[in-house]
Amino acid sequence: MQTLTITRPDDWHLHLRDGAALKAVLPHTVRQFARAIVMPNLKPPVRSLADATAYRDRILAAIPEGQQFEPLMTLYLTDNTSPDDIIAAKASQFVKAVKYYPAGATTNSEFGVTDIRRCDRVFETMQQVDMPLLLHGEVTHSAVDVFDREKVFIEQQLTPLKQRFPNLRIVLEHITTADSVEFVLSADNMAATITPQHMLFSRNILFKGGIQPHFYCLPILKREQHRLAILKAATSGNPKFFLGTDSAPHGRNRKETSCGCAGCYSALHAMELYAEAFESVDALDKLEAFASFYGPDFYRLPRNSEQITLNKTTWRIPDEVPFPEVGLVPLRAGEEITWQLA
Repeated sequence: MQTLTITRPDDWHLHLRDGAALKAVLPHTVRQFARAIVMPNLKPPVRSLADATAYRDRILAAIPEGQQFEPLMTLYLTDNTSPDDIIAAKASQFVKAVKYYPAGATTNSEFGVTDIRRCDRVFETMQQVDMPLLLHGEVTHSAVDVFDREKVFIEQQLTPLKQRFPNLRIVLEHITTADSVEFVLSADNMAATITPQHMLFSRNILFKGGIQPHFYCLPILKREQHRLAILKAATSGNPKFFLGTDSAPHGRNRKETSCGCAGCYSALHAMELYAEAFESVDALDKLEAFASFYGPDFYRLPRNSEQITLNKTTWRIPDEVPFPEVGLVPLRAGEEITWQLA
């Protein structure tokens, strides 16, 4: 296959940051995707409808002239989020979900939830108004090994949550383990997003030739057996699994430092990475549904009508792309890749 034309995809998990960083990275997403679920972990976070409205306006103002893109907004769940916040967000029509971060789990998560049971009144309202809950599915207890935090979250928090709120629609984001795949398959009203890095790499890449900070993300890459389980789920044709890059821009100086930030930047070449992953198991025929159909269907939105084309051609991923003050290093910088967006 030398060309692949599919319905224009959407990104169901994206970090855009704000200000000059937003203006630097947004064109990469707009070039490929028609819509994106935008993460709310700014400083300060997007906690209210007013916050979401203002952030959405800034995103719309940064879209390159002549291009179309729809940001789908989210609220950042805190211990103080109220049912009224959910009702107002639902009425807005452009806030599409609420994001749960365990406090301290990842970048800019210090405002997150300290105890998930504190949010039960909010979850009840979300279930009533049909507002999806997006989960960063990890525990943060220091006693739990970083490679086990997703598995323990499912056992200790997600399973009881689903029992308490069986009709709450939940997306377990950026899944990384066979345990998550099995749980999502077994639960009603449950879906998962999958990133390119968790399909393409095991944790070995983090230490290949020394510490590799640009492959460091949270949840962290796992063993090869888990990578294969994630790849199998993504390419299975099951509508519970769909595209979410979790593309997270951090300047080179914040990655290559004594205490580097978590996050991989894939927005530059996301569809090329996904195409490579699907091709690796002879499943390119499943890419369109994963990238373009299952996400809109879960969010009860219309599928896009435009198309994009990928060509089978080898090109070199740049060492870095422009970013405020310092360069931004994309995932697999300096390496060759065999698909390219037309």
